[in-house]
Amino acid sequence: MTSASYIFLAGASRGVGREIAQYLTAQQLKVKALLRTAAVASELETIGIEVVQGDALNLGDIERAMVTDEPIHTVISTIGGLPSDVERPDYPGNRNLIDAAVKAGVQKFILVSSIGAGNSVVAASPQVLEVLGKVLAEKDKAEQHLIASGLTYTIIRPGGLKSEPATGNGVLTEDPHIIGSINRADVAQLVGRCLNSQRANNKILSAVDRNMLFGQREFAEFILE
Repeated sequence: MTSASYIFLAGASRGVGREIAQYLTAQQLKVKALLRTAAVASELETIGIEVVQGDALNLGDIERAMVTDEPIHTVISTIGGLPSDVERPDYPGNRNLIDAAVKAGVQKFILVSSIGAGNSVVAASPQVLEVLGKVLAEKDKAEQHLIASGLTYTIIRPGGLKSEPATGNGVLTEDPHIIGSINRADVAQLVGRCLNSQRANNKILSAVDRNMLFGQREFAEFILE
């Protein structure tokens, strides 16, 4: 991507999205973040991120937010609901982001989903599916909408997320049977590396820490370079 282009980030207020925001600004990349509330706006602006307020559940908000002086190279979405949400944005919010990205002529869309969505349902335990089945179904709908959109995409499905510092042992694989944990900071690094990786284009990849696998199944690591 060129120095004159933006990355548009949705979900930067917490979790993986916040880690991605910090990683991208450390790489001197220009980032515009969509925030539903202004609570953490000043924290993001302090690290050099341009903040625009809007709700992913409102298509008009997103379309206005994607109007920039320079082109948006990539949209990265980590948005997902909280159990307390009346309406979870996992599908409708991401659908709006994808549709707005198509309209804005965005080159690439990176969607952070979850192991257990789509064909990786085979990796999830019955207990996980009982608790998260509805959420994973919504994430799968978002993935399918992105695939059908015509955008160049990368879908990254992390395993169980932890808040520890990055280990540097985060790996990607196309094997849908793999499951394990990974630190959010390592997911952020993998997302950042996918930005300029041609090999990651139009791929669905599970993300785990090679030292936090559940079970000892052998798998082929996906190499980005």
